[in-house]
Amino acid sequence: MTLMTAAKRSAGPRAGAGPRRDHGVWFLVLPALIPILVLSVGPLLYGVALAFTDAQSGRTEPTQWVGLLNFADLFRDTLFWDSFRIGLVWALGVTVPQFFLALGLALLLNEKLRLRWLARALAIVPWAMPEVVVGIMWRLVYHPDAGVLNETLRGLGLGDGRDWLSGLATALPAVIVVGIWSGLPQTTVPLLAGLQNVPRELHEAAAMDGAGAWRRFRTVTWPALRPVALAISALNFIWNFNSFALVFVLTDGGPGGRTRLPMLFAYEEAFRYGQFGYAAAMGLAMVAVVAILLAVYLAGRLKGEEAPR
Repeated sequence: MTLMTAAKRSAGPRAGAGPRRDHGVWFLVLPALIPILVLSVGPLLYGVALAFTDAQSGRTEPTQWVGLLNFADLFRDTLFWDSFRIGLVWALGVTVPQFFLALGLALLLNEKLRLRWLARALAIVPWAMPEVVVGIMWRLVYHPDAGVLNETLRGLGLGDGRDWLSGLATALPAVIVVGIWSGLPQTTVPLLAGLQNVPRELHEAAAMDGAGAWRRFRTVTWPALRPVALAISALNFIWNFNSFALVFVLTDGGPGGRTRLPMLFAYEEAFRYGQFGYAAAMGLAMVAVVAILLAVYLAGRLKGEEAPR
């Protein structure tokens, strides 16, 4: 009896320690959880609810629940779908070239070169610059009279230059170039980290078997790098499609709406025309469409990876 009593007494505090530890964990997590709920989840839910109302700025009547009326108007809005098309062109035009350039740069920085540390430091400089600063800098580069680009073209005898950001045919390609340049480091760094996780012994063994550089890349490097490439491509597509500040500073959606990305269109509806409910519906529709596109893309890629070879 004495032994059983002692065992129960010794087991008692341990049995009750689990719930107490759980309460202690929640007590430690709450300081980080509350700001997320207040600053992220709360505004997100409010924005979703706002999409089903007729909220406008400056109106004296109470906001009314309108159901799917905003989405019906959005479906018929040709300007929105035109901006959505421009957003897809922008996102793909930035994401795809950016990935291949970043892959080449990562492969180069992964080699044992002189002053490699300096090259790696310089490669991430655009990442350290705010988008507003990048936009102002590139506006100076594209300046029609004193811009570096036009001055270079004149010096080479290739014409008198042009107004790149105001031309209907050149505005979107010019902005895409800036997008590629500014986002190159955020793609290069993960790819470089993935390359450094590939064992060099595998490359040496493949080289001893007579495999050339391309075959080593295809059979050794790329299979190990594929998960990183898939993840960073998906994240870049989302980030680029939701771009705002860079294009806003460069062109403000002009000329003639040729660079009006969906986020710019939603911004104009909300803060220039005061249509908060309609702008919220626009944002919700963009989130849904991008989620569907990414789900199809990821499902296809994952199915291709799981297929027998």
